[in-house]
Amino acid sequence: MPNLKASIKDVRKSKKRREQNLDNKANMKKAIKGFTVSISSADKKKAGELLSVVFKAIDKAVKKNIIHKNNAARKKSRLSKMLKK
Repeated sequence: MPNLKASIKDVRKSKKRREQNLDNKANMKKAIKGFTVSISSADKKKAGELLSVVFKAIDKAVKKNIIHKNNAARKKSRLSKMLKK
């Protein structure tokens, strides 16, 4: 445990940030999962609508530095490729 007042505050801040990052990452993963489920059920129209939601979630994760922009580009590319098949 830290002894200095500033160090104690840093621990508190990093814990809060970690929880927020995990929440944002979970939201992104839920959106992707919903999209893949709709693809597997062969519902193209719903999958098309969900793709924009997934892209929005991925872009938010990039904006908040949760994932790297190249990782996001790869995910988007693979998901749109899944929709076209």
